[in-house]
Amino acid sequence: MEYICNIKSPVGLLTVSSDSENILGLWIEGQKYFARTLEKDSMEKDLPIFECARIWLDCYFSGKEPDFMPPLRPRGTPFQKSIWNFLCKIPYGQTTTYGEIAKQYDAQNREKHTSARAVGGAAGHNPVSIMIPCHRVVGTGGNLTGYAGGIDKKIQFLQLEGFLQRNPGEAV
Repeated sequence: MEYICNIKSPVGLLTVSSDSENILGLWIEGQKYFARTLEKDSMEKDLPIFECARIWLDCYFSGKEPDFMPPLRPRGTPFQKSIWNFLCKIPYGQTTTYGEIAKQYDAQNREKHTSARAVGGAAGHNPVSIMIPCHRVVGTGGNLTGYAGGIDKKIQFLQLEGFLQRNPGEAV
């Protein structure tokens, strides 16, 4: 059984899903691929893991880097999961490019030509928004491209983390 709860946030209503021990999904209302991995037979239930997620999100939205991470178990292909692991290594308040993650993936997996576009596709299908920080990935030259929650949310997160100043029209 998969359980859900809704959490109000500065970026809108968040839906969090869990198997009662791990966070399986965290979606911003209206985002692309909203609840794509959510089981059809899910039900609302108050669980300790959701309180853990609330505490993490409260800390994050207060402009502080959380010093813990709830247990995560996102559903995806082996390639997607590998890319999401790379995303989790991007430090708070910093960014990297899709191309750089592709190079890291190739080096780790002895591949030769993983495209930045493939990395972008995996990042775009990240089912645990915010906690798996796909918002920290930018295009070549620092261009703010691609975010399932919308570029406006990506800008908000990067500003919150202190990476972007309050003038969001410029490339990073």
